[in-house]
Amino acid sequence: MKKVLFIDGCFRKELSRTARISRAFFSALNGYEREKVDLDALPIFPLGRREMEERNALTAAGEYGHTMFDLAKQFAAADMVVIAAPFWDMGIPAKLKTYFEHVSVSGIAFDGETCEGKCRAERMIFLTTRGLGIEEGSEQEQATPYLKALCRFFGIEEFFSVSAFGLDVTSPEECESRLRHAEEEAISLAKSLEANL
Repeated sequence: MKKVLFIDGCFRKELSRTARISRAFFSALNGYEREKVDLDALPIFPLGRREMEERNALTAAGEYGHTMFDLAKQFAAADMVVIAAPFWDMGIPAKLKTYFEHVSVSGIAFDGETCEGKCRAERMIFLTTRGLGIEEGSEQEQATPYLKALCRFFGIEEFFSVSAFGLDVTSPEECESRLRHAEEEAISLAKSLEANL
């Protein structure tokens, strides 16, 4: 069975509107074994000089058995990657960016000499909500372009996103309508991906 890696950046848990969209997506996705990374519980920190020097020394020697490479190996082995995270400060939460610092390992996620991606996944799915009235494609929305760039870097060919926006600047009724529309879109996407297994 193929494996989907679910990167859960919904820090508000059950209260998270983004989590609601992710629940809809996974309710319709069958045929995949799911493995979850809970970013809120993950004990990771941004890489500094000492960590980078250690990592560079290990990769240069081809020694990938260290636990610091576990996240990169898990990511690279997934058949599909699903990210659920809210829109923060015109982009993604800092902890999600830190996660990708730990994943972006030469020799695992990409080839350091050719810069070609080495990840197994064929597609990445991004599920998100934005409180502000910022539509996808706006220059103020930097989460999607960043994740698309990572896809290319890691060798992941397809990128899909489902979002609801303007949730904090509209009426409760319109907010609910936009969330329901995003849930329906997520369910439709999951069914189409399952059909292509």
